[in-house]
Amino acid sequence: MGNILRSQEDVDVLAHVADNLRRLRAAAGLNQSALAKVSGVSRRMIVAVEGGDANISVSSLDKLAAAIGVPFVELVRDPSRDTRENINAVTWRGTNPQSMSVLMAAVPATSQAELWSWTLGPGERYEAEPDPQGWHDMIVVTEGVLTLELAGASKDYAPGGFAVYSSARPHAFVNHTDKDVKFFRNTIS
Repeated sequence: MGNILRSQEDVDVLAHVADNLRRLRAAAGLNQSALAKVSGVSRRMIVAVEGGDANISVSSLDKLAAAIGVPFVELVRDPSRDTRENINAVTWRGTNPQSMSVLMAAVPATSQAELWSWTLGPGERYEAEPDPQGWHDMIVVTEGVLTLELAGASKDYAPGGFAVYSSARPHAFVNHTDKDVKFFRNTIS
């Protein structure tokens, strides 16, 4: 459940996702069944998301965006705003109330670049699914001590510490401390 948009806390983002998915799917000439087949996300989930009453994983949103042929940010951004430079959408909440991931901005790269602000409350863990080949993350810690688990190894990063790595493999962000951890993450595809 770690990488799920939660409807109670994130009503605006889920409303954007519902409206954006419906609009972008139609623009791509896909009905819900065709999108399910192409994306690997169940039709039942697509119906629920478009109805605004489903929690969906970030990785499933990635699959839907790829199947429609749009960047992830197009599914979560406020459609009434033309900009991708100031998105500020909560896309993940952990079990700890302080834990969240905020997609701050995105700009085109080979495909796309995204800037995220993360907070992990004490004891929180985020398990990331691998991104497609060619994607990379750059993180920099601003507060607390972040443990990055990557390729079976873990390393701690204090404020000012940073890492650059391929995100096309399983990885996790962990807070083993009793204080909040804050860091920025750039995802580049």
